[in-house]
Amino acid sequence: MTSFVHISDLAAAVADADLIIEAIPEVVPIKTDFYQKLGPLAPAKTVFATNSSTLLPSQFAEATGRPSQFLALHFANEIWKNNTAEIMKHPGTDAKVFDDVIEFARAIGMVALPLQKEQPGYILNSLLVPLLDAGQKLLVRGIADPETIDKTWMVATGAPKGPFAILDIVGITTAYNIGNAKAEATGDQEMKKIAELLKTEYIDKGKLGAATGEGFYKYPNPRYLDPDFLKS
Repeated sequence: MTSFVHISDLAAAVADADLIIEAIPEVVPIKTDFYQKLGPLAPAKTVFATNSSTLLPSQFAEATGRPSQFLALHFANEIWKNNTAEIMKHPGTDAKVFDDVIEFARAIGMVALPLQKEQPGYILNSLLVPLLDAGQKLLVRGIADPETIDKTWMVATGAPKGPFAILDIVGITTAYNIGNAKAEATGDQEMKKIAELLKTEYIDKGKLGAATGEGFYKYPNPRYLDPDFLKS
């Protein structure tokens, strides 16, 4: 049986690591600060990987102090069911490091999906994020409520979840961080409105998604799983 040990001291935690996977909030300064602290502490052999959902590894490569040993390794939500591992290199990633992380992903039972060039959102989120954004825009425009939007998508496409059910699983804090970063980077007022809605109506009220028992739905028995949800 594999055992796990929780270590709060960073130097002790990385002392003999071969691979470190970072999965902290989607906020550039926080990630940059982490890598600047991590780089001097990890052994020279250690490969760093980011599990960022939308940010590019090249944004942090220099901060790691070892750009050739850095890349992205992205796991889908509900990894126990959706065992995708997207491996994305940046222009400075060493080819052997890229190949080794692909093999690591396969060795832990994942479907390894190599990306040969950087792409914000990889493959999965390049397809998924526009759906989530579209759902949120329909909400802030007052077109329909989350349940109606989800029901429309589920009935029309046969999908098991709609955008708001997916957002609950992703976590509303993550959705807020991504939306807020987009709003700041582009000046998109609609994205700003979405970020404000997520903060005031959900995050500030402790409704962070499935993990906290409530987001757009209440858990453990969300409405979208009700047998009558898709009926007229």
